[in-house]
Amino acid sequence: MSDSQAIILITGGTVGGIGFELAVQLIAKSKHVLLGIRNEAKRDAAIQELTSRALPGTFEVIDLDMADEESISAAAQLDALVNNAAATTLQSTASQNEAEQFALCFKTNATGPFLLTEAVVPLLKKSKGTPRILNVSSGAGSIRRLLDSNSPRYQLHLSMGMKGLAYGTSKAAANLITAKQAVIYGQYGFKVFAFSPGFVVSNASSNNRVENGAQPTEDAVRPMVDILLGQRDDEHGCFLGPVGQYEW
Repeated sequence: MSDSQAIILITGGTVGGIGFELAVQLIAKSKHVLLGIRNEAKRDAAIQELTSRALPGTFEVIDLDMADEESISAAAQLDALVNNAAATTLQSTASQNEAEQFALCFKTNATGPFLLTEAVVPLLKKSKGTPRILNVSSGAGSIRRLLDSNSPRYQLHLSMGMKGLAYGTSKAAANLITAKQAVIYGQYGFKVFAFSPGFVVSNASSNNRVENGAQPTEDAVRPMVDILLGQRDDEHGCFLGPVGQYEW
């Protein structure tokens, strides 16, 4: 993606989150970013914050609800797509049962990104550079990691029993979608990746704070910028971490 005018669509761009910080760093490199945010007030906040920074690139903040097929179909011309929007069980309400949590997580974390990607593939194929798809995943979606009894999180899984599966299961599904995209769209020169940023300061949970060991958002996003700039193209079709790879 050597073209400074490359157009990159990022879903989930609320101020303070991973998607927003990724947009900031890409706009700082003179890219044109389409930032998809479903909430009007949050869209307005993102526009105000990005405008105040006077970065050298350009941006548009658009209404792109990952749970709404109609807004998914409105995506613009692209050189790269970052599927970052996510729903977690931590965001669910007390009134939601497990079936409703699964439905929400799958629609937002797996079905939505799949449908959006399918909608914009024809536009990605028109890219003058190398088209890239970056699906933001999570270590919670790694089946091998779940089965590793030496993992620091193994005891946590034992203590939770069968609760809290919706998020991780939806991310495992997203990982499979990523692998299939790498196989199919790799034929057309696409580079496709799953990426887990790790434990990051974000709005996803009140636990995602520096004092709890979360890394600053700006640090977590830098490896994503590297991926979008082609610096990890030799890892096409892999589940990446900030350094190295996760097992599926």
